[in-house]
Amino acid sequence: MLPQAKLDAVVTRHAALQAELAGKLPPETFVKLSRELAEIDPVVEKVTRYKEILREIDDVAAIAADPASDAEMRSIAADERTALEEARLRLEEDIRLALIPKDAMDERNVIVEIRAGTGGDEAALFAGDLFRMYERFAAQQGWKTEILSASEGTMGGYKEIIAEIRGAGAFARLKFESGVHRVQRVPDTEASGRIHTSAATVAVLPEVEDVDVAIDEKDLEIDTMRSSGAGGQHVNKTESAIRVKHVPSGIVVFVQEERSQHRNRAKAMAMLRARLYDQERQKRDSERAAERRGQVGSGDRSERIRTYNFPQGRVTDHRINLTLYKLPQVMEGEALGEIVDALVTEHNAALLAAETGAA
Repeated sequence: MLPQAKLDAVVTRHAALQAELAGKLPPETFVKLSRELAEIDPVVEKVTRYKEILREIDDVAAIAADPASDAEMRSIAADERTALEEARLRLEEDIRLALIPKDAMDERNVIVEIRAGTGGDEAALFAGDLFRMYERFAAQQGWKTEILSASEGTMGGYKEIIAEIRGAGAFARLKFESGVHRVQRVPDTEASGRIHTSAATVAVLPEVEDVDVAIDEKDLEIDTMRSSGAGGQHVNKTESAIRVKHVPSGIVVFVQEERSQHRNRAKAMAMLRARLYDQERQKRDSERAAERRGQVGSGDRSERIRTYNFPQGRVTDHRINLTLYKLPQVMEGEALGEIVDALVTEHNAALLAAETGAA
């Protein structure tokens, strides 16, 4: 059975939020409370149904136990009670999962940063493969992908590519992709057929808003410059590229993908906010490292999380010891969802175990 006090607290908080939102509030407070209400709404629906089922169980139990009821009625009541008990158990599990503290950023868009690591040209090619994998996966979810910044490799792929993926729940699904991805394969340039090992680093950052991270304009150094790369004559005539340095943290972002300086500046500020938020998040996570032991990964950028072995056609996620012999489908984004689902399930199980242990 679920703790009644916890259920009552959720329902009470839901009613309080509705009352607060009915009044006049500053825009920032309204946005914050609206998000919390949207998160609690489905939980309260489940709790309401759960309480109804408990009442129905009591009712049919009374009929089944009443000697005044005829045998057929008691038999029907007993069958109905069995079905209601099964529904109760399913709802209890759903509510336990729903009551796990949510990451406030789960529903946000993400900024994905992929950088070639060890392996030279082959690492850049692999970074390109990873970007296309995420781009295809995003398309299958109905999400939109837009490149913010890219530095191409000499033989293809990318030394570095940064992209925004927009869609509901993008961070919840992609946040476990942060870390070192390793590839084992025979490069096209390898005449002897020897397998090479290369790596690329992925960072998945939630896209944050002004209300999440306060940035003082006095802390910024902003430079405009001419764009480089493709774009024809236009890029030689306008200084649309933007370089923003946040002096206190030393973080520098550069965007040149748009012809509009205004749009490039907006994208640069979005990247800066994401990195500042992530920096603080990483700091908090490292401080809670001992508490997090046993959960899926630490999000540490230096942690090797997955190996893509092309000769054997397999992908292994080292954090949950999951191996899929579906490498082509994973690289196409089709089977990546199986890995993501397994990581999310493991993460929720760890959080549920922690919550149960603390109860």
